[in-house]
Amino acid sequence: MQTKRVVITGAGGITALGRTWQDIKQAFKSQKNAVKRLNWDAKYKDLESYLGAPINGYTPPASWNRKQLRSMGRVSMFCVDAAQDALISAGLLKDGVIDPCCLNGNMGVASGSSTGSTPDILTVADLISTGENDKFNANTYVRMMPHTTAANIGIFFGLSGRIIPTSSACSSGSQAIGYAYESIKYGMIPMMIAGGGEEFCLSEVYVFDSLYAASRDNDHPELNPRPYDAKRDGLVIGEGAGMLVLEELEHALARGANILAEVVGYGANSDGTHITRPSKETMQLCMELALKDANLKPEDIGYVDGHGTATEQGDIAETQATASLFGKVPLSSQKSYLGHTLGACGALESWFAINMMNDGWFAPTLNLTEIDPRCGDLDYITGEGREIQTDYVMNNNFAFGGVNTSLIFKRWTGK
Repeated sequence: MQTKRVVITGAGGITALGRTWQDIKQAFKSQKNAVKRLNWDAKYKDLESYLGAPINGYTPPASWNRKQLRSMGRVSMFCVDAAQDALISAGLLKDGVIDPCCLNGNMGVASGSSTGSTPDILTVADLISTGENDKFNANTYVRMMPHTTAANIGIFFGLSGRIIPTSSACSSGSQAIGYAYESIKYGMIPMMIAGGGEEFCLSEVYVFDSLYAASRDNDHPELNPRPYDAKRDGLVIGEGAGMLVLEELEHALARGANILAEVVGYGANSDGTHITRPSKETMQLCMELALKDANLKPEDIGYVDGHGTATEQGDIAETQATASLFGKVPLSSQKSYLGHTLGACGALESWFAINMMNDGWFAPTLNLTEIDPRCGDLDYITGEGREIQTDYVMNNNFAFGGVNTSLIFKRWTGK
């Protein structure tokens, strides 16, 4: 079967460090994270982690009207907003009007989050527990449903191609990109917008706190999280969204699109063993699947964007798997700046990896001063970052449920 080549022609992101690559790169270079101590201790006495990396002061674009907004909670706003930026950067949205080439089923959506908007889930819970809730309305479920981001993107821009919801926690964004890539590669559709998002919620902090996986170093937000570091004490929850426009190469060339990178490999599998304990063996196999799909050898990869949650089991399994396959490949994690953005991280980190590849500069892992000796023997990027010239980068994400994803991007050289 003859397959199609797939390229990225647009990107957009909403983060606690800004929404343009220039602003985000500057934050990486300044080595300051977005983590803050949040004042929860008075009300939530059983919670021991008070750290988070929320986006302060976010408001949706003023041009959006009430009808457009009523079906969107915060996570959908993030994703639609990031999708709008991605479509604009791809030259497919001008003055609020989408290019006709996206219509008639020619563009689909792959997007996900760990959950829908949690305030709406709380509204339903209140209704069930008390029998009364004046906040409940016809759009409450639409805002809370797991596929709220994918559905809202499609409706907002009038896209009638396939919808692929990916609600798989930390791999939601990368699964969306992978499924979109496969849809185009195998000739099912010429264009997809793909990514993921997450809105900050106390419930997610509670989840990881109960698993002793959230950082409790509450007096030092600037030092947390610390991926791969011997003194790390857990992850920090963040929020945001990332979206990429994926397009069949000939379609992109025919319309004169600016190509950011090519997607050349995708691997996905599951551990099949434990709901929260990762497996280095299946992580490595996932990376091997991506290499096989891309027809590449391990030595072709010049940089690996690590999942890097700053949890003990996750960091050790991930780095041991990476080192076993690649040897001392350069690796870093941007969660040290933004916290763990869950459904958004796969898309945001793919976007970061592509931009770093194109710029030839790779951000260091923040707060990595003493590498855990139990972690794999890798070339951990620290300090001021690293100048690397490479044609291929890999982004890895691993989620609860044993969901593993690996994406490979190629520098676009015009051929």
